[in-house]
Amino acid sequence: MLKETLLILALTATALAADYDPYLDIPFKRLKTSAERIESHGYPAETHEVETEDGYVLNMFRIPYSPKLGNAGQAQRPAVLIQHGLFSCSDCFLLNGPDNALAYNYADAGYDVWLGNARGNIYSRNNTRINTNHPYFWAFSWHEIGAYDLPAMIDHILATTGEKAVHYVGHSQGCTTFFVMGAERPEYNAKIKTAHMLAPPIFMGNTTTDIILAMADYVGSPGLGAELLQNQVFLPMNPIIQRILDTACSNDPYLLNYCKILAMMWGGDSEGNLNVTLLPQVAETHPAGISTNQGIHFIQSYVSNEFRQYDWGPKKNKATYGSEVPPSYDLTKITSKLYLYVGLADESANVKDVARLPPLLPQLEELYEIPDETWGHLDFIFAKQVKSVINDKVIATSEAYDRLYNN
Repeated sequence: MLKETLLILALTATALAADYDPYLDIPFKRLKTSAERIESHGYPAETHEVETEDGYVLNMFRIPYSPKLGNAGQAQRPAVLIQHGLFSCSDCFLLNGPDNALAYNYADAGYDVWLGNARGNIYSRNNTRINTNHPYFWAFSWHEIGAYDLPAMIDHILATTGEKAVHYVGHSQGCTTFFVMGAERPEYNAKIKTAHMLAPPIFMGNTTTDIILAMADYVGSPGLGAELLQNQVFLPMNPIIQRILDTACSNDPYLLNYCKILAMMWGGDSEGNLNVTLLPQVAETHPAGISTNQGIHFIQSYVSNEFRQYDWGPKKNKATYGSEVPPSYDLTKITSKLYLYVGLADESANVKDVARLPPLLPQLEELYEIPDETWGHLDFIFAKQVKSVINDKVIATSEAYDRLYNN
């Protein structure tokens, strides 16, 4: 019951303040940007705006070098793009601090680090053609993020740095969108050195996440439920939601338990190895805002047990795709060097579903099961031991590639 209550509160806040701009005049406290978080730890930070083919303006944050490297920071460095999951933003790869967060670990290893933000989240809520209050602004799912956002960000990185290809790390939806890009824009496979998929929700037939199971009968197939909910903002960051989460995520042990449960709504029911001391910081910018279509699309993946495009119903599918059933993504077109990382306690990217991928991927280098039976979905970014379990391995693989091909 508590999950449902918190969801209702969040939805109510969404309805009351869906068009609130979090950077104009927040009466409670001003939000830190990713750049400010980076600079607070002594690292240089840059903010870059990137426009997609369909007019969305995306904010990217860059750590051009680590101050720990001295003059070496001025040398040409390989670039890495790190992409967040559903409900999230670039902050998630910073909150674990300079010793343990993936972005800082990559910078300290000598990389030019770029943090992406998908359309619709707090950093990317602008379009040169459409106002955010118009339902057409929110008429996208994770398909468009993969087909348009990721290519635009990659091209910007290459144009800015002079590199010919980048390393890529995605968490959750950051994996889903990468698979969309690789299948729908196969020319971008050549622009990827290594691609690391942390908790990839591609096939989702074995998902056990409560919110997906609860909503499957209502929006998992085309019908009135999906039609009522699609093409609108869901869970934007605004001061009302921030007040709810700040209270729930206070240091009071009783209230902190509420915040844990809210986090489980996002990442699954298992607390796993979550560093709960980060939750007050997570609440400052999470949930970061998505289109309802993104959530519906994931629920459709659970119901169909296929990895395919958004299902609008037979009539609109026929007009959009030329068939009554949405087409499946051709995973054999993904020729990037792929590394899959899966947690045995991950309820969103179930190990059985991930096991379907290897025969379909031409350049799968490794499927790595975390040797910890309690490792869950959010542990890939917020676990206490994430550096030793995930980050070090991901970065070592990137370094090995660069050593081999640079020589």
